[in-house]
Amino acid sequence: MRYTFIFLASTFSCAYGQQIYDVFTTTWDRASLFTYKNLSPSPINFQSGVAAGDAVINLTPDTVYQTMDGFGATLTDSSAQLMYNMKTAASQNYWDLLGYLFDIGDGKQSAGFSSLRIPIGASDFSPSAYSWDDTSGDTSLSQFNTNSVPSYVWTVLADIKGIQPSIKLYVLPWSPPGWMKDSGTMKGGSLQSQYFTTYANYLLKAVQAFGSKGYSVYALSLQNEPLNSNPTYPSATLTSANAATIGQTLRGLLNSNGLSSVKLIGYEHNWDNTAYPMDVMGKAGSSFAGASFHCYAGSVGAQTTFHNAFPNAEVHFTECSGTIGSDWWSDIKWDMDNLVVGAPQNWARTVMTWALALDGSGNPKLPVDQDAVVWSQLPTTLVYALAQGSRAILPKDAGGPWGQRIASSVSGNLSWALRVNAFVTKRTASSDWPRYSIVVLNWNDNTNGSWNPQPVKATINFKGVTAAYTFPVGVTTLWWYGAP
Repeated sequence: MRYTFIFLASTFSCAYGQQIYDVFTTTWDRASLFTYKNLSPSPINFQSGVAAGDAVINLTPDTVYQTMDGFGATLTDSSAQLMYNMKTAASQNYWDLLGYLFDIGDGKQSAGFSSLRIPIGASDFSPSAYSWDDTSGDTSLSQFNTNSVPSYVWTVLADIKGIQPSIKLYVLPWSPPGWMKDSGTMKGGSLQSQYFTTYANYLLKAVQAFGSKGYSVYALSLQNEPLNSNPTYPSATLTSANAATIGQTLRGLLNSNGLSSVKLIGYEHNWDNTAYPMDVMGKAGSSFAGASFHCYAGSVGAQTTFHNAFPNAEVHFTECSGTIGSDWWSDIKWDMDNLVVGAPQNWARTVMTWALALDGSGNPKLPVDQDAVVWSQLPTTLVYALAQGSRAILPKDAGGPWGQRIASSVSGNLSWALRVNAFVTKRTASSDWPRYSIVVLNWNDNTNGSWNPQPVKATINFKGVTAAYTFPVGVTTLWWYGAP
């Protein structure tokens, strides 16, 4: 896999003015796959007197919404195992892959994933079911340890952090230790009330364990998919009332142990249930930063339902998976519509997907998980889709501000053909011009039900001037710089 520097002409934007130089494209026919093009020496100018296109993208840069935390995936045990095997068998390919996925540096042709979700204990994509304290009845947690975590997980995580030191880690358990549950096992069941405080301390010790290994935890969820109890893999149910109770205890423990910056997430499940996170926030809103959603039931608009009820709470999107043997272009359209465009438009600060890497058969996983849907190889549709979004929100300056969503709309006779998200990335120095970006899905691929992919001639209205651009069928990310 090629991993190259791209020396962006737009670095010198103040000299050139409001002009589009930088374009990333993924097309329906795969002729371009997250392919970068520099338009120098013929950039696209923003100017007056440009006739409206068939679709008109209207930007309102002064209407600014949430700051983005980033795009990413989940580092399961299985993902780490496969990537570690690549490191031992083909070291350069491994480092090229990590660079392609995680380098957020400006001027890099890389996806720039900046968020990583990590299980506390086993998930359904682990070699065995284990927790970080499997000693029955150990309410003092004196036997708490990370020894059951496969060593390759820490190796791959260390390598990722070496490439991207500011990686945001979202950590959570798929199950409490089995001895804390009414099932007596990691697989299914519910946490028993006599262990609520013990469980809060267990999660505190997990955050501290990451810290002892040199990793700061950005966000912590109490339980992955708390409405799912499955007797075939690590899982557990946890009611919203119990989550609120445990969260209040855990928030106090985190704060009193110098971990007040760790965000506590009060829900980690599907779009089809907003009552659960609303109940958690209503009962214990001061303890939780917000809620996180998955894609497997319901629709993305549920995030706005939650936001409208609790406008100061954060919204995250943390899991969705691709499918084996599905239609490539249909997947791209769904991923863009619902995740890369749809999730941030519905207030998500984070857009993450499921396992970072699995083999072509969806392994290795606990053998009973027959319904798993996975990334069968890298890069995939989800990688390309997420990369197109990620490049729109990364800092321009090292250590500088991240992108913020701004208001956008589409009008014109082909307005239906484009799905658009827009962002502004401010600068470390107030005198430097902010970077603006749009991520555009053109899904104009049929006429009266017959396959007929057609580009869309569009115009972009920005601060009283207009630029014209023809969007191919696929995904396009454009950058430019504008005066503060």
